[in-house]
Amino acid sequence: MAFQAGGQRPAPRPAPATPEVQAYLQDYTALLEAVPFPSLVVDHRWDVVLTNGAFRTLFRGAGPHPTAMPGDNFLRFVLFHPDASAVLGEHESSWCLPMLAHFAAALERYGHDPGLQAVRRDIAQDPIMEAAYRQGLPHWIRAVGAEAVEHDGAVRPLHHPDPRWGTTHCRVVVETPRVLGELGCTRLTLVLREPRRTPPRAARPRRTAAAHLRVVPAPE
Repeated sequence: MAFQAGGQRPAPRPAPATPEVQAYLQDYTALLEAVPFPSLVVDHRWDVVLTNGAFRTLFRGAGPHPTAMPGDNFLRFVLFHPDASAVLGEHESSWCLPMLAHFAAALERYGHDPGLQAVRRDIAQDPIMEAAYRQGLPHWIRAVGAEAVEHDGAVRPLHHPDPRWGTTHCRVVVETPRVLGELGCTRLTLVLREPRRTPPRAARPRRTAAAHLRVVPAPE
């Protein structure tokens, strides 16, 4: 695929919805539903293409949001939804900053993509998120190492609404079968781990617009 001016690649175009592709996606949906762990298929913008029942159960408590529902765009959910930290444990360091790093890489690669540009504008409108993107993210990557931004293989904390799981961890497994790759999509599965039984702890408050990311120096 040829580079555009400035070294950016054009955003991948979805493959034609041929009968064969449609049949594949129908069968892949059935496969996804048979997986007991939360699983989703996203495109390069993190727009959600498919989810399974386990994914919908995990995020069933997320309140309404105009642009950041977990079943619509997972990147936006992690970055902007006030309920994200109620499900995604250690939200800032384990989820938000790695997602910001992946967003920065996608923006560098597909900078002319209107969906990614819209996310960038929303980041810029939130002073805390903008500071995290411009200042906190480079500092964090230098501190923890580039491998910390990778999703595949990462073990990250979760707060599952099902008390059988409760507060636990998941391993993120990223897969891109050939046909999904041709569609510009990839699949993420959150493989839940049996939780260690610990005394219940008080729920953390939701992040609001007045919250402060710890990796970013407090504004004067």
